Amino acid sequence: MTYDPAASTSASTGAPATNQSNIFSILAFVFGGIAVLFLPIVLGPVGIVLAVVAIVRKERLGKIALGVAIAGTILGMVLGAVVFSAMQA
Repeated sequence: MTYDPAASTSASTGAPATNQSNIFSILAFVFGGIAVLFLPIVLGPVGIVLAVVAIVRKERLGKIALGVAIAGTILGMVLGAVVFSAMQA
């Protein structure tokens, strides 16, 4: 059995080869950010679920994405409540 260094590194960068992408983390960031202004009751939980999936898949940005999604959800609900109460007055 021989050792093939090309099999364990990326050919272009020399970095260790991984099949890891941050797609779920990125989507959680996007949904958490959008939830601040639009439909936080729907988009916030979507961002939270995507962040949890990212954490389970051990994505590098998963924990940060979870924080952003939770903060976006809470901030969106608070902002919605403030706007709604201002419109009632």
